[in-house]
Amino acid sequence: MRIVFFVALWLCSVGVKAQSWIQSSDKELILDNGLVHRVISFEDNKIASTELSLHGDTTNFLIDTSKEFSFLLNGEMIDGQSGWAVKDIVKFEMPQQGQAVAVALKSTFQEDLFLKVNYVLYPELPIIRKWVEIKNTSLNDLQVDALQIEDLQTILNFECTFTLHNYARMKNIGRFVGNWDDPVCVVHDIELRKGMALGNEAIGVLKRTAYHTEGNTNDVQIGLTTDKEDFPFRKYVAAEENFVSPKTFIALYNNRADGFEVVNEEVNRFVTLHMNPRIVQLKDKPTFVYNTWYPFRTFVSDTLVQSVADAAAKCGLQELIIDDGWQVNYRGETSEKDWGGNYGDWLVDEHKFKGGLKPTFDYIKEKNMKPGLWISIASATGDAQVFQQHPEWFVVDKDGNYGNLHFEDKDGTGDFYSASFGTDWYDYIKGKIVGLVKEHGLEYAKLDLAVVTSPYINNDENSGSYAKDHPLYKDQKASYYVMYERLLQLFDELHEEAPELFIDCTFETAGKFHMMDYAIAQHAEGNWLSNFEDPQPFGALRVRQMAWWRSPAVPAASLVIGNLPMDDPNFELGLKSLIGTLPIVLGDPRLLSEDKAKQMKTWSDWMKNMQEKYDYMSFRKDLPGFYEPREGAWDGWQRINFAKQSGGLVGVFRQGALESERQVFVTDLKADQQYVVRQAPTGKKILKATGKSLMERGFRVKIDESHGGEIFEIQQL
Repeated sequence: MRIVFFVALWLCSVGVKAQSWIQSSDKELILDNGLVHRVISFEDNKIASTELSLHGDTTNFLIDTSKEFSFLLNGEMIDGQSGWAVKDIVKFEMPQQGQAVAVALKSTFQEDLFLKVNYVLYPELPIIRKWVEIKNTSLNDLQVDALQIEDLQTILNFECTFTLHNYARMKNIGRFVGNWDDPVCVVHDIELRKGMALGNEAIGVLKRTAYHTEGNTNDVQIGLTTDKEDFPFRKYVAAEENFVSPKTFIALYNNRADGFEVVNEEVNRFVTLHMNPRIVQLKDKPTFVYNTWYPFRTFVSDTLVQSVADAAAKCGLQELIIDDGWQVNYRGETSEKDWGGNYGDWLVDEHKFKGGLKPTFDYIKEKNMKPGLWISIASATGDAQVFQQHPEWFVVDKDGNYGNLHFEDKDGTGDFYSASFGTDWYDYIKGKIVGLVKEHGLEYAKLDLAVVTSPYINNDENSGSYAKDHPLYKDQKASYYVMYERLLQLFDELHEEAPELFIDCTFETAGKFHMMDYAIAQHAEGNWLSNFEDPQPFGALRVRQMAWWRSPAVPAASLVIGNLPMDDPNFELGLKSLIGTLPIVLGDPRLLSEDKAKQMKTWSDWMKNMQEKYDYMSFRKDLPGFYEPREGAWDGWQRINFAKQSGGLVGVFRQGALESERQVFVTDLKADQQYVVRQAPTGKKILKATGKSLMERGFRVKIDESHGGEIFEIQQL
């Protein structure tokens, strides 16, 4: 039998001719979109990638015959060489312009095991996305561990190869095993001037991306954690269950001296235009948000919030988030503890908010702002009715006690507990959040604190749940994936029932300090990434450092970087720095002078106008010639709409550098079109030039202050 089909590339706006991207036979599958070329062989009851290169470079493959995938099945190592019969090859279309193919395999060594391997190609990108599905048709559970979705043998020379990791911002030489801070890595061969970006769309602490781990081989693996890592992945695939793995992707490049450019360019374009994260999909993106946490902490009330709302509205704030302290537990009198009290029942403290939250929310809306709340999504204190009535919904620690995942209770006297998403807590907390939306008008949910593990505990044993009777997992290792998977499922179901709800999943919920990844970006609009309360100019520097470190590997607009106070005398520098991410501000706006409030309102109106013109929040790249923000240097970013090349924003900062002037170059403009560079927020014209001139000759920026910044609009005429 010979199976042959073709996937035609649709005619796109740039006039590319239709062509075949995918061809298959009973012996091989060929993926080639004109940029990337991959051949998967099916001979001798094996599946293996045998060729991987950029199109036109098919004599210099980046790989040798490879395992294709690998995992432990009931403790036995399984890979593409283990024995598989091809049952079907089916094309399908992915959202966001993807053309895909699925290879259905039946095990020749285990009668009831089926596997499906999925590959996707995208227009004008040298990227192949991949995931696997494991189908169990037996009567017994299958235990799957250490799943590597990509398991390739490269021809790269490890002596001349380094790995860019930690959002592709740090360099490693030799053996490398990545962790939760590696949504994308780059393996770069210095001598060959080529390499590949390795994208991992698994969530949280379960990510694993590795290079050169098996003896003297140059293997590349992208998948989930093994027993050698801190938080091992395990999945029990039940009878008749079809387990779908997280996705991965590989982006190829050549003729480059430094591998990071593939992240700034191809990966950035793929994530923005084809992965299409929630914040990019959002039509009405927030550009100026306020949160009460600093300085008010939990001491909030209706009168306080309304007075703050009056001042915030004068500053042009668009959303007002009430942080911890609005809630009380059943039979509780009021919430006066600084934090960590009255969690679980999520009732409105009517001593603080008479008549509930709706009058306060309505007041916020009358001021043309959206109301939001902080909620600890999987926490309860001992006085909560939900904990007293349903202790079985809470995690169990290794000693068999109800557990606290968020902080270490060293003396055993704590009264704080973590709920498990592998129980009916899921429906309970979903009902609470939906109720706040429908009954009170909630529009922004900051969902916080540990769900699987905590950034504050250096003890991996205090993670997940050791419960033996929770319905969706059998042991601690299996609890990790279930808890994370159900968390993302909750976000999706909240969006279905409350389509206008903005979900902010904090780094504490993600599980590690300042962690953001593709899984969170695809299911939640934002991630509260930090708590920086430093005065300017160092607070502004920390914001720019965090934004630089995480983007463009992950979407900049999903990075909610707190807690810069807007009542800082030099806050304008902080705001300019925040414009590179999702600007969220704290502090007490009532302390601003009338002139300062007007200044903030001018910036707010300008940001809103720029968003309407360019959708700049969907984009961010490194500014050519500018690097990591640090004391004694210049740094910068660009938020140019590279999809339309219509212009956007540029931010340039002097952080104590000795020179007061720099030449600034931009990218992603139309070479033959005219553009105007305008200073923000006044709109003052700096110069008029062609796109070619701005990209090749640039424009001069002078900042007299030793610590200062300028924002510019690049406007296509």
